Amino acid sequence: VQLQASGGGLVQAGGSLRLSCAASGRSFSSYTMIWFRQAPGKEREYVAAISRGGGRRYYDDSVKGRFTISRNNAKNMVDLQMNSLKPEDSAVYSCAARLGDTAQPMGVVPDYWGQGTLVTVSS
Repeated sequence: VQLQASGGGLVQAGGSLRLSCAASGRSFSSYTMIWFRQAPGKEREYVAAISRGGGRRYYDDSVKGRFTISRNNAKNMVDLQMNSLKPEDSAVYSCAARLGDTAQPMGVVPDYWGQGTLVTVSS
């Protein structure tokens, strides 16, 4: 599975961005999909995850109520809608895939990683 994130950019605090992750290869619906982010000088952190069928969604506390993860298995896409952005959301955002469903998707090591997209939120 190859993954490519897009949709990053510069936005003012309080604004919105929608990130997309396109997957190539077969059996996209076999994977739990996860968004990560990494800010300069900080460790990578989990942001959100979605189960294979899209019925279960998980969020880090820092983004709950502001971010929404979704997926379209027919199009091999997973999106991250980010609203009410804050300067501390600035980071490189990457998508990743983990085969199967897992009870703790926010803690698993992905099987595949994609290239990231930069999000910068100005104050």
